[in-house]
Amino acid sequence: MEKLSTRHLLGIKELSKADIELIFSTADNFKEVINRPIKKVPSLRDITIANLFFENSTRTKLSFELAEKRLSADVINFSASASSVTKGETLIDTVNNILAMKVDMVVMRHPNPGAHAFLSKHIDATIVNAGDGAHEHPTQALLDAFSMRRELGDLAGKKVVIVGDILHSRVALSNIYCLQKLGVKAMVCGPPTLIPKYISSLGVEVTYKLDEALEWCDAAMMLRIQLERQGGDEHSGVKFFPSLREYHNLYGLTMERINRLKNIPIILHPGPINRGVEISSEVADSEHSIILNQVENGVAIRMAVLYLLAPGSN
Repeated sequence: MEKLSTRHLLGIKELSKADIELIFSTADNFKEVINRPIKKVPSLRDITIANLFFENSTRTKLSFELAEKRLSADVINFSASASSVTKGETLIDTVNNILAMKVDMVVMRHPNPGAHAFLSKHIDATIVNAGDGAHEHPTQALLDAFSMRRELGDLAGKKVVIVGDILHSRVALSNIYCLQKLGVKAMVCGPPTLIPKYISSLGVEVTYKLDEALEWCDAAMMLRIQLERQGGDEHSGVKFFPSLREYHNLYGLTMERINRLKNIPIILHPGPINRGVEISSEVADSEHSIILNQVENGVAIRMAVLYLLAPGSN
């Protein structure tokens, strides 16, 4: 069996192009499996996986749990809000207590960037990053690129624009790393206040005009405004632009904008969607959107990652 070059999935940065291709080819096989009448395979029987979520999640948590159960793993779920973390327990103590129950793999989401890398130096279990603060979200980037590849074919030379709150987005950073390893030309678009200063040093193009970006690209990924990381909310107002209505007028993807294009790109969104802000309902539910394909592909990608990283496979 082919192996990944890394023992953990801490971020896309640690993966080679060959690793990404191996994950994709494995996911292609699992995609067939999850569309069969009998969707379960015994690949991870007797492997115990702990899902540790220190931040809220719907799609990622459900997707990982479903992937684990499709592979016949034993699954335990942990939510920080209902645990001893609220009593002051440290990350290492929490994880060591769980590992004492003989857990083989840890899937973790944590608000602090680098939490997974820190943990990987202190515990023996295999770690999969399900998001660390505004740093990385590797399985989301893998499923996004996998979804694009299934629609567009070989991604080398293709053009992808990521639109929205780049500054606070772990999805944007992981996608930039992943797409560049696959030979994609990447561009970011959004208000100047939401484009980090360092972004051009990553080799991506920058534009502040959405219509210009849409004319240029083969695929457009719309990101939500992360009010919870900006210190604002829809009631108290936002800090990086005048209002959500103003944002929608300048950077919201509508059918009016789509209909002006000569070549219409495929539309992606990592979720959750704020309809009427970064994307209209009409576009999100249109034939140009592959948002629900991303959700389905997420299960196949996470099955592939867990299968390739499971103890005994490396």
